[in-house]
Amino acid sequence: MDISSAVFLLIGSFLCVSGGVGILRFPDFYTRMHAVGVTETLATAMILIGLMLQNPDGLVLLKLIIILLMTLFISPTASHALASAALQNNLMPELDKQENNEKESSSNP
Repeated sequence: MDISSAVFLLIGSFLCVSGGVGILRFPDFYTRMHAVGVTETLATAMILIGLMLQNPDGLVLLKLIIILLMTLFISPTASHALASAALQNNLMPELDKQENNEKESSSNP
């Protein structure tokens, strides 16, 4: 039980670190948000499952399950709301900016 708990906690910690690397390495807001949103949701699930395995007490387990369910529902919804708000405020993805610049430069001789 301790070994499986440690494995879940290590995987969750690795995913947290890889999400942090994604924030630093990716070029624009949307790719950064995607990297963090996906890894944060999965990392939180892994860490909470590791904690559930460490303490199988009824009340603590119930609280951890509630936190896990809330995280699984709220995190993707918040990421979607952020992306929608950014798109509505004309924050274009990096690839679209490059395509628009290429079109403008080819149309102006």
